[in-house]
Amino acid sequence: MGRRRAPELYRAPFPLYALQVDPSTGLLIAAGGGGAAKTGIKNGVHFLQLEQINGRLGASLLHSHDTETRATMNLALAGNILAAGQDAHCQLLRFQTHQQKGKTKAEKAGSKEQGPRQRKGAAPVEKKSGAETHQEGIELTVENLQAVQTDFSPDPLQKVVCFNHDNTLLATGGTDGYVRIWKVPSLEKVLEFRAHEGEIEDLALGPDGKLVTVGWDLKASVWQKDQLVTQLHWQENGPTFSNTPYRYQACSESGTFLGLGTVTGSVAIYIAFSLQRLYYVREAHGIVVTDVAFLPEKGRGPELLGFHETALFSVAVDSRCQLHLLPSRRSVPVWLLLLLCVGLIVMTIVLLQTVFPGFL
Repeated sequence: MGRRRAPELYRAPFPLYALQVDPSTGLLIAAGGGGAAKTGIKNGVHFLQLEQINGRLGASLLHSHDTETRATMNLALAGNILAAGQDAHCQLLRFQTHQQKGKTKAEKAGSKEQGPRQRKGAAPVEKKSGAETHQEGIELTVENLQAVQTDFSPDPLQKVVCFNHDNTLLATGGTDGYVRIWKVPSLEKVLEFRAHEGEIEDLALGPDGKLVTVGWDLKASVWQKDQLVTQLHWQENGPTFSNTPYRYQACSESGTFLGLGTVTGSVAIYIAFSLQRLYYVREAHGIVVTDVAFLPEKGRGPELLGFHETALFSVAVDSRCQLHLLPSRRSVPVWLLLLLCVGLIVMTIVLLQTVFPGFL
Protein backbone atom coordinates (compact mmCIF):
# COMPACT_ATOMS: atom_id res chain seq x y z
CA MET A 1 0.00 0.00 0.00
CA GLY A 2 1.36 3.44 -0.96
CA ARG A 3 1.77 6.33 1.41
CA ARG A 4 -1.35 8.37 2.10
CA ARG A 5 -1.32 11.66 0.19
CA ALA A 6 -3.19 14.92 0.63
CA PRO A 7 -4.64 16.59 -2.48
CA GLU A 8 -2.72 19.59 -3.79
CA LEU A 9 -5.10 22.53 -3.82
CA TYR A 10 -2.78 25.12 -5.37
CA ARG A 11 0.85 25.63 -6.35
CA ALA A 12 2.38 29.12 -6.23
CA PRO A 13 5.40 30.39 -8.21
CA PHE A 14 7.24 31.06 -4.94
CA PRO A 15 7.76 29.49 -1.48
CA LEU A 16 4.70 29.87 0.76
CA TYR A 17 5.03 31.03 4.36
CA ALA A 18 1.67 32.39 5.54
CA LEU A 19 -2.00 31.52 5.19
CA GLN A 20 -5.36 33.07 6.12
CA VAL A 21 -9.00 32.25 5.31
CA ASP A 22 -11.67 34.95 5.02
CA PRO A 23 -14.91 33.38 6.28
CA SER A 24 -17.28 35.91 4.72
CA THR A 25 -16.04 35.60 1.13
CA GLY A 26 -14.53 32.12 1.13
CA LEU A 27 -11.15 33.51 0.08
CA LEU A 28 -7.98 31.58 0.84
CA ILE A 29 -5.04 33.98 1.10
CA ALA A 30 -1.53 32.54 0.67
CA ALA A 31 1.66 34.59 0.76
CA GLY A 32 5.41 34.21 0.50
CA GLY A 33 8.25 34.78 -1.92
CA GLY A 34 11.96 34.59 -2.51
CA GLY A 35 12.83 37.85 -0.76
CA ALA A 36 15.18 40.54 -2.02
CA ALA A 37 17.73 38.14 -3.54
CA LYS A 38 17.93 38.44 -7.32
CA THR A 39 17.07 34.80 -7.99
CA GLY A 40 14.08 35.43 -10.23
CA ILE A 41 11.67 34.08 -7.58
CA LYS A 42 8.71 36.43 -7.19
CA ASN A 43 7.16 37.81 -4.01
CA GLY A 44 3.42 38.11 -3.61
CA VAL A 45 0.09 37.57 -1.90
CA HIS A 46 -2.33 35.31 -3.80
CA PHE A 47 -6.09 35.45 -3.28
CA LEU A 48 -7.74 32.11 -4.07
CA GLN A 49 -11.48 31.60 -4.52
CA LEU A 50 -12.70 28.46 -2.76
CA GLU A 51 -15.60 26.67 -4.44
CA GLN A 52 -17.50 23.41 -4.27
CA ILE A 53 -17.31 21.93 -7.78
CA ASN A 54 -19.01 18.60 -8.46
CA GLY A 55 -18.91 17.76 -4.77
CA ARG A 56 -15.23 18.58 -4.35
CA LEU A 57 -13.57 21.59 -2.73
CA GLY A 58 -11.33 23.43 -5.18
CA ALA A 59 -9.47 26.72 -5.44
CA SER A 60 -8.69 29.07 -8.29
CA LEU A 61 -6.46 32.13 -8.44
CA LEU A 62 -8.60 35.26 -8.31
CA HIS A 63 -5.90 37.89 -7.85
CA SER A 64 -2.11 38.07 -7.50
CA HIS A 65 -0.73 41.02 -5.54
CA ASP A 66 2.93 41.78 -6.24
CA THR A 67 4.96 42.72 -3.13
CA GLU A 68 8.04 43.65 -5.20
CA THR A 69 11.24 42.72 -3.28
CA ARG A 70 9.51 41.86 0.01
CA ALA A 71 8.51 38.31 0.91
CA THR A 72 5.52 38.01 3.25
CA MET A 73 6.45 35.77 6.19
CA ASN A 74 3.36 36.16 8.41
CA LEU A 75 -0.24 37.34 8.08
CA ALA A 76 -3.16 38.42 10.24
CA LEU A 77 -6.68 39.12 8.98
CA ALA A 78 -9.28 41.57 10.29
CA GLY A 79 -12.31 41.86 8.01
CA ASN A 80 -10.91 43.00 4.67
CA ILE A 81 -7.61 44.27 6.11
CA LEU A 82 -4.46 42.16 6.04
CA ALA A 83 -1.42 42.80 8.22
CA ALA A 84 1.59 41.36 6.38
CA GLY A 85 4.99 40.86 7.97
CA GLN A 86 7.58 41.75 5.32
CA ASP A 87 11.21 41.75 6.49
CA ALA A 88 11.38 44.26 9.39
CA HIS A 89 8.11 45.95 8.46
CA CYS A 90 4.37 45.47 8.83
CA GLN A 91 2.35 46.39 5.74
CA LEU A 92 -1.41 46.88 5.93
CA LEU A 93 -3.37 45.83 2.84
CA ARG A 94 -7.06 46.38 2.12
CA PHE A 95 -8.77 44.07 -0.37
CA GLN A 96 -12.23 44.40 -1.90
CA THR A 97 -14.28 42.29 -4.28
CA HIS A 98 -16.29 43.86 -7.09
CA GLN A 99 -18.66 42.79 -9.80
CA GLN A 100 -17.11 43.11 -13.25
CA LYS A 101 -18.81 45.41 -15.73
CA GLY A 102 -18.65 45.51 -19.49
CA LYS A 103 -16.34 42.52 -20.01
CA THR A 104 -16.71 40.85 -23.37
CA LYS A 105 -16.38 37.14 -23.79
CA ALA A 106 -13.10 37.62 -25.65
CA GLU A 107 -11.67 39.73 -22.80
CA LYS A 108 -12.75 37.14 -20.24
CA ALA A 109 -11.25 34.29 -22.24
CA GLY A 110 -8.01 36.21 -22.77
CA SER A 111 -7.56 36.77 -19.03
CA LYS A 112 -7.36 33.06 -18.18
CA GLU A 113 -3.97 31.47 -17.56
CA GLN A 114 -3.02 28.09 -18.85
CA GLY A 115 -3.60 25.24 -16.42
CA PRO A 116 -6.52 23.70 -14.53
CA ARG A 117 -8.91 26.38 -13.28
CA GLN A 118 -6.18 28.91 -12.61
CA ARG A 119 -7.13 32.53 -13.20
CA LYS A 120 -5.28 35.78 -13.35
CA GLY A 121 -6.41 39.18 -12.23
CA ALA A 122 -10.12 39.70 -12.78
CA ALA A 123 -11.10 36.46 -14.47
CA PRO A 124 -14.71 35.42 -13.86
CA VAL A 125 -15.73 32.85 -11.29
CA GLU A 126 -17.49 29.97 -12.93
CA LYS A 127 -21.01 28.99 -11.95
CA LYS A 128 -21.50 25.80 -10.04
CA SER A 129 -23.99 23.21 -11.17
CA GLY A 130 -27.11 22.57 -9.13
CA ALA A 131 -28.93 24.90 -6.77
CA GLU A 132 -25.85 26.69 -5.46
CA THR A 133 -24.57 29.46 -7.71
CA HIS A 134 -22.00 32.23 -7.54
CA GLN A 135 -22.03 35.60 -9.22
CA GLU A 136 -20.11 35.69 -12.46
CA GLY A 137 -17.39 38.24 -13.13
CA ILE A 138 -15.99 38.77 -9.63
CA GLU A 139 -12.76 40.77 -9.46
CA LEU A 140 -10.59 41.71 -6.51
CA THR A 141 -8.51 44.81 -5.89
CA VAL A 142 -5.78 45.34 -3.28
CA GLU A 143 -4.72 48.67 -1.82
CA ASN A 144 -1.54 49.34 0.14
CA LEU A 145 -2.32 51.25 3.33
CA GLN A 146 0.16 52.17 6.05
CA ALA A 147 3.51 50.47 6.65
CA VAL A 148 5.80 50.72 9.67
CA GLN A 149 9.07 49.18 10.85
CA THR A 150 8.32 46.77 13.71
CA ASP A 151 11.70 45.20 14.49
CA PHE A 152 15.06 46.84 15.14
CA SER A 153 17.58 44.05 15.79
CA PRO A 154 20.88 43.89 13.83
CA ASP A 155 19.18 41.37 11.53
CA PRO A 156 15.59 42.65 11.81
CA LEU A 157 12.62 40.44 11.02
CA GLN A 158 8.97 40.60 12.08
CA LYS A 159 8.08 37.03 13.08
CA VAL A 160 4.47 37.32 14.22
CA VAL A 161 1.50 39.67 14.01
CA CYS A 162 -2.06 39.56 15.38
CA PHE A 163 -5.13 41.76 15.83
CA ASN A 164 -7.04 42.22 19.09
CA HIS A 165 -10.64 41.06 19.48
CA ASP A 166 -12.25 44.20 17.99
CA ASN A 167 -9.54 44.82 15.36
CA THR A 168 -8.61 48.25 16.73
CA LEU A 169 -5.08 47.25 17.77
CA LEU A 170 -2.27 45.25 16.20
CA ALA A 171 0.54 43.47 18.07
CA THR A 172 3.88 42.58 16.49
CA GLY A 173 6.93 40.66 17.65
CA GLY A 174 10.26 39.87 16.08
CA THR A 175 13.89 39.00 16.52
CA ASP A 176 14.69 41.87 18.92
CA GLY A 177 12.37 40.44 21.63
CA TYR A 178 10.14 43.54 21.79
CA VAL A 179 6.36 43.57 21.67
CA ARG A 180 4.93 46.63 19.96
CA ILE A 181 1.24 47.56 19.89
CA TRP A 182 -0.13 49.72 17.08
CA LYS A 183 -3.43 51.46 16.35
CA VAL A 184 -5.34 50.26 13.27
CA PRO A 185 -5.28 51.54 10.56
CA SER A 186 -2.94 54.46 11.36
CA LEU A 187 -0.20 52.20 12.81
CA GLU A 188 0.49 54.76 15.50
CA LYS A 189 2.53 53.06 18.24
CA VAL A 190 0.77 52.93 21.61
CA LEU A 191 2.99 50.52 23.59
CA GLU A 192 6.48 49.04 23.41
CA PHE A 193 8.31 46.79 25.87
CA ARG A 194 10.85 43.99 25.89
CA ALA A 195 9.09 40.70 26.47
CA HIS A 196 11.89 38.18 25.80
CA GLU A 197 15.63 37.83 25.59
CA GLY A 198 15.88 36.95 21.94
CA GLU A 199 13.26 36.18 19.30
CA ILE A 200 9.52 36.20 19.91
CA GLU A 201 8.01 33.05 18.44
CA ASP A 202 4.29 33.80 18.89
CA LEU A 203 1.84 36.08 20.66
CA ALA A 204 -1.90 36.39 21.20
CA LEU A 205 -4.12 39.26 22.35
CA GLY A 206 -7.08 38.36 24.57
CA PRO A 207 -10.44 40.15 24.83
CA ASP A 208 -9.57 41.27 28.39
CA GLY A 209 -6.53 43.18 27.17
CA LYS A 210 -4.05 40.57 28.32
CA LEU A 211 -1.21 39.50 26.04
CA VAL A 212 0.47 36.09 25.87
CA THR A 213 3.98 35.78 24.43
CA VAL A 214 6.39 32.90 23.88
CA GLY A 215 10.03 33.22 22.95
CA TRP A 216 13.34 31.50 22.32
CA ASP A 217 14.41 32.18 25.91
CA LEU A 218 12.28 29.17 27.00
CA LYS A 219 9.66 31.46 28.59
CA ALA A 220 5.93 31.86 28.10
CA SER A 221 4.54 35.03 29.68
CA VAL A 222 1.19 36.70 30.33
CA TRP A 223 1.16 40.51 30.30
CA GLN A 224 -1.30 43.26 31.24
CA LYS A 225 0.01 46.02 29.00
CA ASP A 226 3.75 46.00 29.82
CA GLN A 227 3.37 44.51 33.31
CA LEU A 228 4.17 40.82 33.78
CA VAL A 229 1.18 38.96 35.26
CA THR A 230 2.61 35.44 35.32
CA GLN A 231 5.04 33.11 33.60
CA LEU A 232 4.57 29.48 32.72
CA HIS A 233 7.23 27.08 33.93
CA TRP A 234 7.57 23.73 32.19
CA GLN A 235 8.46 21.87 35.40
CA GLU A 236 5.13 22.93 36.92
CA ASN A 237 2.93 22.41 33.87
CA GLY A 238 4.38 19.37 32.15
CA PRO A 239 6.57 16.29 32.48
CA THR A 240 10.01 16.86 33.97
CA PHE A 241 13.17 15.36 32.53
CA SER A 242 16.50 16.33 34.02
CA ASN A 243 18.87 18.42 31.89
CA THR A 244 16.31 18.75 29.08
CA PRO A 245 15.41 22.27 27.90
CA TYR A 246 11.90 22.92 26.58
CA ARG A 247 10.90 25.83 24.38
CA TYR A 248 7.33 27.06 24.07
CA GLN A 249 6.66 27.34 20.34
CA ALA A 250 3.17 28.75 19.87
CA CYS A 251 0.02 29.99 21.58
CA SER A 252 -3.49 29.80 20.14
CA GLU A 253 -7.19 30.10 20.88
CA SER A 254 -9.11 27.03 22.00
CA GLY A 255 -11.54 25.42 19.57
CA THR A 256 -12.95 22.12 18.36
CA PHE A 257 -9.84 20.94 16.51
CA LEU A 258 -6.09 21.44 16.63
CA GLY A 259 -4.13 21.48 13.37
CA LEU A 260 -0.44 20.62 13.41
CA GLY A 261 2.31 20.97 10.79
CA THR A 262 5.80 19.60 11.51
CA VAL A 263 9.35 20.39 10.44
CA THR A 264 9.38 17.13 8.49
CA GLY A 265 6.30 18.13 6.48
CA SER A 266 3.70 15.98 8.24
CA VAL A 267 0.18 17.29 8.91
CA ALA A 268 -2.24 16.15 11.62
CA ILE A 269 -5.65 17.06 13.04
CA TYR A 270 -6.48 16.45 16.71
CA ILE A 271 -9.52 16.92 18.93
CA ALA A 272 -8.61 20.04 20.92
CA PHE A 273 -9.78 18.97 24.38
CA SER A 274 -8.51 15.36 24.36
CA LEU A 275 -5.68 15.48 21.79
CA GLN A 276 -7.09 12.38 20.12
CA ARG A 277 -5.59 12.21 16.63
CA LEU A 278 -8.21 12.01 13.90
CA TYR A 279 -6.10 12.63 10.79
CA TYR A 280 -2.43 12.23 9.89
CA VAL A 281 -0.44 12.40 6.67
CA ARG A 282 3.25 11.64 7.12
CA GLU A 283 5.56 13.99 5.23
CA ALA A 284 2.67 15.50 3.28
CA HIS A 285 4.95 18.27 2.06
CA GLY A 286 8.30 16.56 2.58
CA ILE A 287 9.72 19.82 3.96
CA VAL A 288 8.93 22.12 6.88
CA VAL A 289 5.26 23.18 7.08
CA THR A 290 5.24 26.98 7.45
CA ASP A 291 1.56 27.58 8.28
CA VAL A 292 -1.81 25.87 8.67
CA ALA A 293 -5.34 27.29 8.77
CA PHE A 294 -8.79 25.77 9.27
CA LEU A 295 -11.78 26.62 7.10
CA PRO A 296 -13.90 28.70 9.53
CA GLU A 297 -17.14 27.23 10.83
CA LYS A 298 -18.98 30.48 10.05
CA GLY A 299 -19.71 32.50 6.93
CA ARG A 300 -19.27 30.37 3.82
CA GLY A 301 -17.47 27.66 5.79
CA PRO A 302 -20.41 25.22 6.20
CA GLU A 303 -21.34 25.61 2.52
CA LEU A 304 -17.78 24.85 1.39
CA LEU A 305 -17.30 21.94 3.81
CA GLY A 306 -20.08 19.86 2.27
CA PHE A 307 -20.30 16.55 4.11
CA HIS A 308 -16.94 16.95 5.88
CA GLU A 309 -16.48 17.83 9.52
CA THR A 310 -13.57 20.19 8.99
CA ALA A 311 -10.98 21.23 6.41
CA LEU A 312 -7.38 22.20 7.13
CA PHE A 313 -5.09 23.98 4.67
CA SER A 314 -1.31 23.70 4.89
CA VAL A 315 1.50 25.54 3.09
CA ALA A 316 5.25 24.99 2.92
CA VAL A 317 8.38 26.25 1.21
CA ASP A 318 7.68 23.67 -1.50
CA SER A 319 5.24 26.31 -2.89
CA ARG A 320 2.25 24.01 -2.42
CA CYS A 321 -1.02 24.54 -0.60
CA GLN A 322 -2.59 21.23 0.39
CA LEU A 323 -6.11 20.36 1.49
CA HIS A 324 -6.77 18.04 4.44
CA LEU A 325 -10.40 16.96 4.82
CA LEU A 326 -11.82 15.23 7.89
CA PRO A 327 -14.92 13.21 6.99
CA SER A 328 -17.88 13.54 9.32
CA ARG A 329 -17.63 10.95 12.05
CA ARG A 330 -20.61 8.66 12.43
CA SER A 331 -22.77 9.50 15.44
CA VAL A 332 -26.16 8.41 16.72
CA PRO A 333 -28.77 11.22 16.62
CA VAL A 334 -30.13 12.34 20.00
CA TRP A 335 -33.70 11.56 18.97
CA LEU A 336 -32.71 7.97 18.19
CA LEU A 337 -31.03 7.59 21.58
CA LEU A 338 -34.16 8.85 23.31
CA LEU A 339 -36.31 6.47 21.28
CA LEU A 340 -34.07 3.54 22.21
CA CYS A 341 -34.24 4.50 25.90
CA VAL A 342 -38.03 4.68 25.81
CA GLY A 343 -38.18 1.31 24.02
CA LEU A 344 -35.86 -0.23 26.61
CA ILE A 345 -38.02 1.05 29.47
CA VAL A 346 -41.19 -0.32 27.83
CA MET A 347 -39.58 -3.72 27.23
CA THR A 348 -38.38 -3.86 30.84
CA ILE A 349 -41.87 -3.11 32.14
CA VAL A 350 -43.41 -5.75 29.84
CA LEU A 351 -40.82 -8.32 30.95
CA LEU A 352 -41.42 -7.61 34.66
CA GLN A 353 -45.18 -7.82 34.14
CA THR A 354 -44.76 -11.22 32.43
CA VAL A 355 -42.52 -12.61 35.20
CA PHE A 356 -44.47 -10.98 38.03
CA PRO A 357 -48.16 -10.78 36.92
CA GLY A 358 -49.07 -8.52 39.83
CA PHE A 359 -46.22 -6.09 39.22
CA LEU A 360 -48.51 -3.33 37.93
